[in-house]
Amino acid sequence: MAKWDARFKDPKVPHNVNYYAKCMVAGVLSCGLTHTAVCPLDVVKCNMQVNPAKYKGLIPGLKVVIAESGTGTNGIWKGWLPTLAGYSAQGCFKFGLYEVFKDLYMNAAGEHLACTMTGPIWLAASASAEFFADIALCPLEMVKVKVQTSAAGTFPTEFGPALAQMRSTPGSGFPFGSLVPLWSRQIPYTMAKFFFFERIVQLFYAKVFTKPKKEYTKATQLGITFASGYLAGIICAIVSHPADTLVSLKGKPDNAGKGVGTIAKEFGYGNLLTKGLGTRIIMIGTLTGLQWWIYDTFKTAFGMGTTGGVNVCRCEKCVKA
Repeated sequence: MAKWDARFKDPKVPHNVNYYAKCMVAGVLSCGLTHTAVCPLDVVKCNMQVNPAKYKGLIPGLKVVIAESGTGTNGIWKGWLPTLAGYSAQGCFKFGLYEVFKDLYMNAAGEHLACTMTGPIWLAASASAEFFADIALCPLEMVKVKVQTSAAGTFPTEFGPALAQMRSTPGSGFPFGSLVPLWSRQIPYTMAKFFFFERIVQLFYAKVFTKPKKEYTKATQLGITFASGYLAGIICAIVSHPADTLVSLKGKPDNAGKGVGTIAKEFGYGNLLTKGLGTRIIMIGTLTGLQWWIYDTFKTAFGMGTTGGVNVCRCEKCVKA
């Protein structure tokens, strides 16, 4: 009997190099487009984190940004280009490597454990993928945060000049000074994002949409994808918010050269947990739902199907039982 291989669980959609490459492209679109689309929310959220006394909420914060800087790329859309470039790179590795690591860990576990230990495999695969995704994201994230949180006229808002100033400024920590807090934010976020998405999809098909998945239209399947992604995104926002605040605070001139422990203590641990959280939940819930919808729409268009479903173990041990 041929050795079981997770890459060929579905003979109609083999997980070969072409499959992984398409998942990477889908990841570029899902993360790059969605993060750029919510750039105005991100500008307000980052400023609420670093200056909560001035930016008191989403609507008041938007009014302050528009009043001081306008509605263009120097105002609520500032930082859109490093956002697009950075999160496109991150999405490429986040989604593409997740599929690679998931198959790798399933094969390492063997057919039976791959079916019965799905949760740990999802968590390990998503954490592994995000480790590399954040290395790609970090330099551009540092530029984005600096552009978005600097007072008007104190730092360039155009990508090229901003990048040049970050590279030439002593103490900025560029390009990887924010990598550890970024890992602290993004790895738990991504583990929650993939684990809860996969689990919620599973529950939808097990408890609500109980017919075989293939009997539902693509529109229904994609609706389940979006709903599962949105619910997972709410959990992601809460889990990753303290570290997200630290990443924003690292961009303040007053915090240049300070360690994350010192910054957290000075800002207040309660503030780390709560400042900007409501805006982040709205942003990340919508963002995560749309990311999974774009990702699965791309996969569906190329005949790869939507992600997740009821897990049925067909290994010899389970069949005999």
